[in-house]
Amino acid sequence: MCNHQNRRHFLADIGLGFGGLALNAMLQQQTLADTPANKHHRAKAKSVIWIFLSGGYSHMESFDPKPALTKYAGKTYSETPFPNPVESPLHKKRFRSVPSLDINVRDVYPTIYPMQVGYKHYGENGIAITDWWPNIAKQVDDICFVRNMWTTDNDHAAENQIHTGRHRLDETQPSIGAWVHYGLGTLNENLPKFVVLGGPTRTDTRDSIDSYYLGPEHSGIPLTLDPSNPLPFSKRQNGQSADLQQREFDLVNRLNRITLSDYKNDQQLLARIKSYELAFRMQQSLPEAVNFNDETQNTKSLYGLEHDVTAPAGEKLLAARRLVERGVRFVQVFPTPYGKWDAHRDLKTNHTDNAAKVDLPVAGLIADLKRRGLLDETLVVFCTEFGRTPGLEERGGGTTGRDHHPNGFTIFLAGGGTKGGYVHGATDELGYHALGDAHYVTDLHATVLHTLGLKSPKLDVQGRKRLEIDHGEPIWDIFS
Repeated sequence: MCNHQNRRHFLADIGLGFGGLALNAMLQQQTLADTPANKHHRAKAKSVIWIFLSGGYSHMESFDPKPALTKYAGKTYSETPFPNPVESPLHKKRFRSVPSLDINVRDVYPTIYPMQVGYKHYGENGIAITDWWPNIAKQVDDICFVRNMWTTDNDHAAENQIHTGRHRLDETQPSIGAWVHYGLGTLNENLPKFVVLGGPTRTDTRDSIDSYYLGPEHSGIPLTLDPSNPLPFSKRQNGQSADLQQREFDLVNRLNRITLSDYKNDQQLLARIKSYELAFRMQQSLPEAVNFNDETQNTKSLYGLEHDVTAPAGEKLLAARRLVERGVRFVQVFPTPYGKWDAHRDLKTNHTDNAAKVDLPVAGLIADLKRRGLLDETLVVFCTEFGRTPGLEERGGGTTGRDHHPNGFTIFLAGGGTKGGYVHGATDELGYHALGDAHYVTDLHATVLHTLGLKSPKLDVQGRKRLEIDHGEPIWDIFS
């Protein structure tokens, strides 16, 4: 009985064939792509380039300069004319460190550490930016800074938190890229909708691109920038013809479909079938997308490709532009390695070196998108997991660094219908607390989804009730 059933399934599957499977997937994608029914309101943008700087850059020494730090350097918070931020109700309200408040020392270092860099005012509205970011400063009139972000984890699990919205003690949620993938149709059936460049490089930060209960087909796809092999493990072997590889894909898909007939709700298997089909189609489209040979020297210079310092980040960001240009919905870029901005010691050297690697390429991306007419339809997000403490990190006798600081930090956005040359929100005089209607990280998620025509609550999956804070609220003030 069992053998007869398997034989019948096998014959039916041969009739469907690889071509039929691929065609069916493509037709489904085409039906979903950009249809009004697939969006909740009119979109301001088609794609997102999400730039994440791992480790936590100092907001006070980047895009929210605080001269009071230098004025009161060496004093304690209580010795300044400002309210002691540690005694603020905001501290307890937002505190959720794994060590209890009674023994926590990381957010509350009392001795003020001076700014390690100068700053100037740029653009029509005189926005203050430090001297480590001279090229981004030139693009300030196309950038919207949000200076009152906050999160709750004061360790590097916050890297996952800014992408998923959940603290490490809570059930994990899908990443923002996965929600975009889940909510929108494709603009190019030969490319993935959610691409990752440069990371994550550790298993404990995989959450930042994962999809969890949405299904594995919605996870980010890490790519390399090698045009000969951009998708790991998909390159044809030496001596293998395209026809032979297609027949191998055909056989694998047939066998997978046989198994699927008995396990219809196996999400891993469904994702595998889709991934085989997409991988085969991507073998021609992906190498072209990450090949820079047709780019002019002027464009390459914008991203700093001719300099060893800026080339690694510049290549990732130029590839990001080429991918959104070809219809990829969400490109998550890690321009520097894991934890690179984590300046517990020697912050001045750390940030001087790291800013030099990303400042020019990020500015080049914004300028390039604008001159190509892509900035209006592409939202650029520039962010990190938290800021750094106004107080000197004194653990282990430290004298030159700042610790992690979830209580207030700065991110910026460009394009996608956001205001240029604009600052939203503020931290207090010492850069400690995000003030006013400050924004938890899911407000940034809601802003991204709104820009793409989506509302977070309408994406809820049956049986997976999310909390109100998971949905966030768009930062309405930043839209033009």
